[in-house]
Amino acid sequence: MIDLIIFLSLLALGYGAGTWAEKRHYRSIAKREMDMLNLPVVTLKSVAVPEHKIRSAHMVYGSAVISVDYFKRILASLRNIFGGQVKSYESLIDRARREALLRMKVMAGDATVIVNVRIETSAVGKQSKRKNIGCLEAVAYGTALTVED
Repeated sequence: MIDLIIFLSLLALGYGAGTWAEKRHYRSIAKREMDMLNLPVVTLKSVAVPEHKIRSAHMVYGSAVISVDYFKRILASLRNIFGGQVKSYESLIDRARREALLRMKVMAGDATVIVNVRIETSAVGKQSKRKNIGCLEAVAYGTALTVED
């Protein structure tokens, strides 16, 4: 009986620590997104700016690899048995994409706008038999334009 109590306590502690780390990461993302709100990111291939006004154009990218914690992976496996929404993987994808966009904006520096933005995701460390995702990589890339005033 004591073994079961210890196991459940460690499971709850691990789940709580993972949830705390995820919330802390979300707060960090939200703060950095507010700081970089002045740099628009668009999926358009071009913007309505005359070519002679464009001072520089260069490719920028950002990459993020985010892992789901072990305890949420266990709960996701249970969800796969019964079906339904797997929120731990949804938050994993959301965090990876937002982090990749932020890192791309940092690489853009003092650019005016980033155009033709694309985001790609891929599973990293996928176990072949269990088909669990070890972690997820998101890559955001686009063209940073600096426009003269």
